[in-house]
Amino acid sequence: FVTGRGKRAIEDHFDYSFELEHTLVEKNKMDLLKKVREISELAKFTYVRQPMPLGDGHAINCAAHLIGGDEPVLVMFGDTLYDAKVPIAKQVIDTFNKYGDPVVGLSEVERKEVSKFGVIDGIDLGGGNYEIKRFVEKPPVDKSPSNLVAVGIYVITPEVFKILGKMKSGKSGEIRLADAFNIMLKNKKPLYGKKLEGEWLDTGNKFNFIKATLKLGLKDKEIGRDLRKYLKKLSKEL
Repeated sequence: FVTGRGKRAIEDHFDYSFELEHTLVEKNKMDLLKKVREISELAKFTYVRQPMPLGDGHAINCAAHLIGGDEPVLVMFGDTLYDAKVPIAKQVIDTFNKYGDPVVGLSEVERKEVSKFGVIDGIDLGGGNYEIKRFVEKPPVDKSPSNLVAVGIYVITPEVFKILGKMKSGKSGEIRLADAFNIMLKNKKPLYGKKLEGEWLDTGNKFNFIKATLKLGLKDKEIGRDLRKYLKKLSKEL
C-alpha cells in the first residue's frame, strides 16, 4: 500500500487488533474472532508513505524499491471498484500474459464524461484487448480520441519504473503515470488496454461511493435481505 498523511486507518484495518481479539475470546465470540483474524492473515502487507501528493506516478515510484528488477507489478488505485464475475485483476493479468507488455484497464463512459479521465486512442484487437497508440489526460469532449478511459488498474513493467524514476514534474506539478505511458509510446514501446467486463463502481466522489456501498450491500449474504427491505420502505417515504 502507498499511503499518505492521515491514511493510517488503512494500516489499522489490516493490522492485528490484540484488544479486540482478547475481548472476543473472553466473550466466547469465536465466529467474530475468526472474521477479525482473517483480515490480518489475507497476505503480508507492506506500507510506503508518499510524503507529498505529487501525482499517481510519483506514488507508484515510491514503492519501486520493493519490486524486483525484472518483475511486472499489478497496480490498483484505492477508488477503483468493479462488480464483476471475473476479478478485474485477473482480466488485466490475462491480457499481460498474452502480450507481455504493460496493460491499462479500460471502461467505456458517456462521451460527455471523457474530460474527467485519461482517454486512450487505440486499435481494437478483439476480445476486449486494444493496442494503445495515444494516451490523452482529461481531453475536451470535442477533442477526445475515444470514450475508452483508464479506470485505475494496470500491469506495469520495470521499464515503466525506469521512466518514472527519470521524470520531472509536469505543468501540474505532478508526475503522472499517463505521461510515462506517452514516453513509452514515443519510444515505440508497446502498450495495451483491456476493456474490463463487469460494472464499474466509481467511488471517486461521495454520491458514487454511496451508490457502490448500496449496490454491494444488496449482494451481501448477511445484510442484503434487510437492506433491501429498508430501501423499499425508504422509497415509499420519498
